[in-house]
Amino acid sequence: MVQDATFVDRDLRGARFTRSTLAGAVMRGVDVRELDIDAPWLADGALLVNGVDVAPLVEAELNRRFPGRELRQATDTASLRAAWAATERAWAAAVDRVMSMPEGAADVSVNGEWSFAQTLRHLAFATDAWLGKAILRLPQPFHPLGQPHVEYETDGFDMSVFSTEQPTFAELLEVRAERQASVRDFLTTVTPELLAEPRPTAWSAEHQEPVLHCLHVIFDEEWEHLRFALRDLDAQEQDRVST
Repeated sequence: MVQDATFVDRDLRGARFTRSTLAGAVMRGVDVRELDIDAPWLADGALLVNGVDVAPLVEAELNRRFPGRELRQATDTASLRAAWAATERAWAAAVDRVMSMPEGAADVSVNGEWSFAQTLRHLAFATDAWLGKAILRLPQPFHPLGQPHVEYETDGFDMSVFSTEQPTFAELLEVRAERQASVRDFLTTVTPELLAEPRPTAWSAEHQEPVLHCLHVIFDEEWEHLRFALRDLDAQEQDRVST
C-alpha cells in the first residue's frame, strides 16, 4: 500500500490502475491528454478539473446516452417498474447488437475485462445476491451459471455452487431472461411498506438496509455493466475496422 506519496517530474504515460484507490489524489501542472478514467462511484463525490466539479456533468451525459438510467434511484413503485423496463430495453438492444456481430463476439475479452457473456453471468449472480438472497431470503439463491468476482473466494464465499463449465450463449440468455423476469415479477406486486422493510445485506448479515436499497444495487449493477459492455463492443468493432 502506498499512501501520501509524492510524484514529481515522473512519467506515467501508459500506466494502468485497476481496482486502485486514487481518492483525494491531488494533481498539479499535469499533462492529462487522453486520460481515460472509469469510476463507477463518481457520483458519490466531487471530481475537480481546473477547479470545476465535472461529476454532475458526467452523470448528466450518461443519463442522456442511456435513457432510463436517471430512474435507477427511483423510490416509488411506479417509477421502479419504469426503471426496470428501461434496463430491459437497453439490454435487449445490446444483446441484439451482439447477435449481429461475428460469431464469438460474446466471448471476446477486451483489455482483460469480462466478455459480454461473462457480464451476463455476473448480472445473474448480482440478481441472485440482492433479490434472491437479500430480499427474498432464499436458502440457496444462486444459479450455477452465475459469476461472482474472483476476490469473493478469498473472502470465504462458497464458490463450489458455481459451474466451471462454459455455457453456450443461448443457455446464458435463458438464465438472464429468468433473472430479469424475477425482478419484473417482484416489482409488479411490491408495496411501499415492503420497500421500507429492513434486510440483511447480501454480504453482511449484521448490516441491514431497506429493500429499496437492495433494488438500487441491482439497478446500479445493470447500468454500470451495460456501460462497460457497450464500451468493449465498441472496441471490438474498432479493431475490426482497423484490421
